[in-house]
Amino acid sequence: MDNLLTATFLGLLEGLTEFIPVSSTGHLLLAGHFLGFHSAGNTFEVVIQLGAIMALFSVYAAKLTQLFLAARHDDGARRAIVSILLAFLPAVGIGLLLHKFIKEVLFETPVLIAVMLILGGFVLLAVDRIAPKQPKHTDALALPFGKSLAIGLCQCLAMVPGVSRSGATIVGALLMGVEKRAAAEFSFLLSMPTMGAAVAYDLWKNREVLDFSAVSDIAVGFAVAFVTAIFVVRWVLNYVGRHGYAVFGWWRIIVGSAALVGLLLVS
Repeated sequence: MDNLLTATFLGLLEGLTEFIPVSSTGHLLLAGHFLGFHSAGNTFEVVIQLGAIMALFSVYAAKLTQLFLAARHDDGARRAIVSILLAFLPAVGIGLLLHKFIKEVLFETPVLIAVMLILGGFVLLAVDRIAPKQPKHTDALALPFGKSLAIGLCQCLAMVPGVSRSGATIVGALLMGVEKRAAAEFSFLLSMPTMGAAVAYDLWKNREVLDFSAVSDIAVGFAVAFVTAIFVVRWVLNYVGRHGYAVFGWWRIIVGSAALVGLLLVS
């Protein structure tokens, strides 16, 4: 496949999957494996993730500005910021401790990724079915600190590729009585510091082997991921508020099963 076409496809895949509970990392790693695509230091993959993060910041720019301005005089706004930071902390500690193992072992095991996609799909289907009909929490910015921290601990499961960061946080939130739309929105808000820190740390750790020689490919992947992610973020909250998460569970099972079959056939 032509390099620019591959870059466009992977950028589209990143933008489509980063903020829904299907594991963008799992999709990118499996697609790269089957396409024979690899970039030194994962430069391409890291930079197109940055495109998705920037898309989320652009969608939430007004809300975040309002929140931080209100924090000067509003206890509720300050509590919302602290709540998100509490949820972010577990990923910092565990990510720093296990970064090398995650990147060098887990990320290089396509069968594990496919299996986790399938298992995560069944978990998502089950939790979507048993989620309370009358949730206790309907505002993503007003979760109790204890529940925010617990959701942050759930997020750490996503360090295993194929689990899905948004999937882990959403499942954790649903099990703690958070309404489906609010669970997705809290996942979005939490993803900004989490993904921002992860991308920055990846770039720093790989600074000596980063390869920006294929600038056009990286630029195309970044732009496609950015534009696609904007549409996904704007669409997904309304969708899950009306229909829940079952479609994403089935998506995971189908993609994971197809990948597992493909891996077994070529092994």
